[in-house]
Amino acid sequence: MEQTRALIALSALAHESRLRIIRMLVVAGAGGMSAGDIAAALDASSPSRVSFHLKELEHAGLISGRREGKSVIYSACWTDLADLVAFLMHDCCQGHCHYCDQAIELFSKCTGMPTGPENNA
Repeated sequence: MEQTRALIALSALAHESRLRIIRMLVVAGAGGMSAGDIAAALDASSPSRVSFHLKELEHAGLISGRREGKSVIYSACWTDLADLVAFLMHDCCQGHCHYCDQAIELFSKCTGMPTGPENNA
């Protein structure tokens, strides 16, 4: 990830509601959540405000929306989240951290779908 994209992503995350949305979508996994469910979970936010936050996160490449009937379902963009973590951790320990390298490699494989021991490589 280039620095400009990282700044856009980090800027989008630098708001309490947007950070909460990302965390909700990470928990929801690949199935995502409807905009209505996200708005309900952020009970103090108006639907138009939630829509604004969703668009900011979508613009930053951290989430994507898909239409299912009358609903828009939002999901985290796993590869972009992995790229952001990798960008932040890439030079850990002067670029020689075995543990961070392993974590970055594993995180880059995340699809938002549960895996069992039989699915782990």
